[in-house]
Amino acid sequence: MAATGAIDHALGQAVEVGAAPGVVAVAADANGVIYEGAFGKRAAPSGAAMTTDTVFWIASMTKAITSVAAMQLVEQGKLTLDVDMAGVLPELAGRRVLEGFDAGGAPRLRPAQTPITLRHLLTHTAGFSYDIWSADIARYMAYADLPGIITCRNAALGTPLLFDPGERWEYGINVDFVGKAVEAISGQSLDIYLREHIFSPLGMNDTGFRLTADKRSRLAAMHARQADGSTAAIEFELPQEPEFFMGGGGLYGTGSDYLRFIRMILGGGSLDGARILRRETVADMARNQIGGLEIGLMKSAQPQSSNDVNLFPGIVKKWGLGFMINAADVPGGRAAGSLAWAGLGNTYFWIDPHRQRGGVILTQILPFADPQMLNLFGEFERGVYQA
Repeated sequence: MAATGAIDHALGQAVEVGAAPGVVAVAADANGVIYEGAFGKRAAPSGAAMTTDTVFWIASMTKAITSVAAMQLVEQGKLTLDVDMAGVLPELAGRRVLEGFDAGGAPRLRPAQTPITLRHLLTHTAGFSYDIWSADIARYMAYADLPGIITCRNAALGTPLLFDPGERWEYGINVDFVGKAVEAISGQSLDIYLREHIFSPLGMNDTGFRLTADKRSRLAAMHARQADGSTAAIEFELPQEPEFFMGGGGLYGTGSDYLRFIRMILGGGSLDGARILRRETVADMARNQIGGLEIGLMKSAQPQSSNDVNLFPGIVKKWGLGFMINAADVPGGRAAGSLAWAGLGNTYFWIDPHRQRGGVILTQILPFADPQMLNLFGEFERGVYQA
């Protein structure tokens, strides 16, 4: 394995200066794993040492996996990208658009002009948002007494749309509905479906919605960035008996497991003899699916959960069927047309089909889009391409 001293130094130095209590990073090329590293502690200040098999809440990195599950069913003709999803999920019928609030604080709602399709859900163009990045959705949730999505309660999915489906890109709870569609069509719970059709074939044995005793023994603690720049461990765990399995952000897993998922995408849907998707399906997922729309600034409405998010400022960003796509080369790093996304606890991945590179970097810190972790992610990525 060609581990580079430059990456080791960057990751080790980040832990030493307090950018993160601990970090795991892994990368691969077309031939296999090219880097694995673990530095620091699973929990600040004196937890167990970070190891490459440490378990993390990968949060919205779940979305790419749930999207693959849906595309498996599209391949089988059981789901269709461009038909009204209300036929599969009746709760999507009659969704209304939030146009603001009246003088008394009551929401002003109107019927949506177009139906919600699977393509809308996979591309975050259905109109849904998250309260983390939408003050209006947060206000509606308070008015209607809706729980947050992190509770994994069905009532959390009762939010209105912010616009008519297809009108613009807005990051939101879309892929939680995709997970429910997978369940409705397959007749299996999402945890069982993903295990049988993705995780077991790929050997992703440490990935799942529930924390077994073994996984819990290797779990990294969540931390909060303090005002002085330090990090402190906080209590955090997803419900272990959820009302629904959160296809948009519910998975726990390891860097090594997620790297196998990345290698499957790099391999055109196949890894080590296990074919998960057809090559042409992977190509479709990696193609801009939002036309002239673009991914802009995600303005934080909850600073304790996320900073403002503006990945690769100055570079046009699109969305495929489950992934963000950068429209230009990143200096020193990924090529144009690479795929990526992240998780709320500052976990990040990228997949570069053109240069046949991909990687994952994992820590557990809130709020999201932590500047120090974004800088470290950039250093890691550049190190992978220099190796």
